[in-house]
Amino acid sequence: MRLILSFLLAGVLMTAGKKSIAQASPWSYVDLSTEMIEAHAKKENTERFINIFKDCKIDQLSAQISTDQLRLAFWINIYNGYILHILRKDPKLYDDRSAFFAAKQINIGGHMFSFADIEHGILRRSQHPLMLGYVKRWFVGEVEKKLRMDKRDYRVHFALNCGAKSCPSVFPYNYIDVETQLDKSAVQFLKRTTTCSDNKCAVTSIFSWFRGDFGGSRKVYKVLERYKIIEKSKSKPSISYANYDWTLDLNNFISDF
Repeated sequence: MRLILSFLLAGVLMTAGKKSIAQASPWSYVDLSTEMIEAHAKKENTERFINIFKDCKIDQLSAQISTDQLRLAFWINIYNGYILHILRKDPKLYDDRSAFFAAKQINIGGHMFSFADIEHGILRRSQHPLMLGYVKRWFVGEVEKKLRMDKRDYRVHFALNCGAKSCPSVFPYNYIDVETQLDKSAVQFLKRTTTCSDNKCAVTSIFSWFRGDFGGSRKVYKVLERYKIIEKSKSKPSISYANYDWTLDLNNFISDF
């Protein structure tokens, strides 16, 4: 009996501890990430957000983004916001894109992240960046484990903006509406990047690069049907992948859907 009571008390204390960690921060980091994107859209200085995220505590952040909905809103905004913050300062960094995405240049809570860390490690749940979404990395750091998604959500590919012209548009996601917002982003992006005629469809190369995230190349049809880009039919159009335009574009915003 005493042992059972001890376990129950420990659970209560752990729950209370998590709440106190979250409440110890004067900031809502998810709300701040949304405000950072809104500031970028107005071409305001965003240095104040960078400083707050640099000084945050990882445990506080982890406690605040305790669900996948919260993580989606926060990390998509962080990814898009830091792309804009860094490249508006120095667009030449984009000349070597491989080095740019791999560089540890995003300071969150004293931990340095790359854009690849956020995309493949946190949002894609520790996927190997070169394995098309079929192979997870074996060795994962504790910080990544603490902050990453519980489940992969392919809609992040319709929301992450890496600075290229062919990327999805930037939008200030918030944790309350993020599910609806991601579906609307998917529709907007897929309509813009899909061309169909004569039972043939050219789609974004993202479907090829991350095919495992979508459930395999055959599942592309289900995604296109889900968002009413093509009609449900026994006769499926043939799929090809359009060329990706890597021209730098730092003004690709949607203010509302």
